[in-house]
Amino acid sequence: MARNESDNTAAPMTPVLRAAAVLLAFVATAVFSVALARLTLEPSAASEPLTHSNLRPGASIRDYLAQPAFRDTVKQLGGNVLLGVPFGVLLPVLLPQARGFLRVLVVTGVTMTLVELVQGSLVTGRAFDIDDVILNVTGALLGYLVLGRRLGRAVHPRRRHWWQRWTGNPKSR
Repeated sequence: MARNESDNTAAPMTPVLRAAAVLLAFVATAVFSVALARLTLEPSAASEPLTHSNLRPGASIRDYLAQPAFRDTVKQLGGNVLLGVPFGVLLPVLLPQARGFLRVLVVTGVTMTLVELVQGSLVTGRAFDIDDVILNVTGALLGYLVLGRRLGRAVHPRRRHWWQRWTGNPKSR
């Protein structure tokens, strides 16, 4: 990303490069959506007797941490965190209106809550778990902070507001 020497801001991307980045993010989102659906919405008849809904934040996380099989703990907790990362990386590129820590949190939280509700009510062997939503949102926020924020700003540079045009501040021009 090229920097402008005078005001230390990122140089704007060319329209072709911007379109390519958005198209790539769209394709990645489609692939991620298919993977998310396969991971969360496929029935698991073998798990049916073991499933139970969890509406108490932290309860499932404590259960995973207390189990003796470390590999299963990492798989459950880490998998749910990793499942949220694409939201934090792709949302700011696809939707500049969704750029921002709180916006990524809200969009991911709503989306994952809907996925969990569908899982718990319609899919055999799956249940609603609030801890999955918390872990997914944590992953999205990590993805946003590590990569999504920069990518979003590179593809969609900040626009000057109307009041910045008359302030005389050279950094806002």
